[in-house]
Amino acid sequence: MQTWSSVPVPRVPGTPRPLRLFDTSTGQVRPTAPGQTARMYVCGITPYDATHLGHAATYLAFDLVNRLWRDNGHDVFYVQNVTDIDEPLLERAERDQDDWIVLGLRETALFREDMEALRVVPPREFVGAVEAIPEIVEVIAKLLADGAAYRADDAEYPDVYFDHQATGRFGYESNYDEPTMAKFFAERGGDPDRPGKRHPLDALLWRCARPGEPSWESELGAGRPGWHIECSAIATNRLGMGFDVQGGGSDLIFPHHEYSAAHAEAVAGTHPFARHYVHAGMIGLDGEKMSKSRGNLVFVSRLRADGVDPAAIRLALFAGHYREDRAWTPDLLAEAEARLARWREAVSLPAGPAASDTVARLRDHLADDLDTPRALAAVDAWADEALRRAGTDAEAPALVRTAVDALLGVVL
Repeated sequence: MQTWSSVPVPRVPGTPRPLRLFDTSTGQVRPTAPGQTARMYVCGITPYDATHLGHAATYLAFDLVNRLWRDNGHDVFYVQNVTDIDEPLLERAERDQDDWIVLGLRETALFREDMEALRVVPPREFVGAVEAIPEIVEVIAKLLADGAAYRADDAEYPDVYFDHQATGRFGYESNYDEPTMAKFFAERGGDPDRPGKRHPLDALLWRCARPGEPSWESELGAGRPGWHIECSAIATNRLGMGFDVQGGGSDLIFPHHEYSAAHAEAVAGTHPFARHYVHAGMIGLDGEKMSKSRGNLVFVSRLRADGVDPAAIRLALFAGHYREDRAWTPDLLAEAEARLARWREAVSLPAGPAASDTVARLRDHLADDLDTPRALAAVDAWADEALRRAGTDAEAPALVRTAVDALLGVVL
């Protein structure tokens, strides 16, 4: 699948700071410790609607991870999937009397446009579930052969399910108790009451073909993959086991990331799937999480069509910490637009106050679990001083412009 255009990331003078991130599995902020190549997998969209600000907040958070690693001199191998075959996509296509393939292609194209406008550094590999079906089938066949998966007791539709207890570690990523798992599994695409399963928490790996549904021929029989297994296969086949960061929104902690890890670990016989499990908070509107099911969405493409500068969208979403659930309001956008104008005015001056300490603080705050509120405050302080009194450092405005571009992805 084609990704979007590359984004230039300038080099910033001074000393980079090693990145520390909160790891959901341990509940601690820990150093990331990549080798020369930093490896990151971020779960992508199910393309049945346009990119909303909840999506944008997640992908912007991991864009900062990418940028901080690059600042530290790492090559970044970033992989993102697209779930271009799944129930929500098929349901939306049926509701709108649309072709599911056309719908998926159209919304994926719009997603690429939004990411490019927001200056998100693109993944090295952008992989659709449909194009990965052969490798997904191979992983499922291994799970069956190893006894970590089984056929449902159903003569008509013997779907393949994962034995969630196969690794003996299930639950380590989310740290949820079983009642919480059961609740989220039922709410987030699971089928706990499906007859023929051995346990309500066993997750679907391969759905046998049903009349009127898309399916693919394979050694498993005609059918299509379940949700979680696509990320297990796509990630491990490109990044290997024990890659540096598995990322996504906090609504993916369970079941999606728990099962993705368990599937991969059951196949490989090694632990862990990822060294950090990192999750972005939800963006709310009118007191509720912004989601397609609720319909309370603010679309990136709509803001762009209304003339909103994508740099202001970045700054508005960076005003809160990436792990916090937070609300989107008109005031938040207005404040971001004012901040952007103030920064641009400051860096347009012929000289300003010395900026090396400002860049150091910017790096310090971003390296500390992507503390964007404090990072923005550091640039605010420099801009306010530059606009308040005449500066004497002719190189300072250019240094701030370069640092804000490279580390925050905002062009001034």
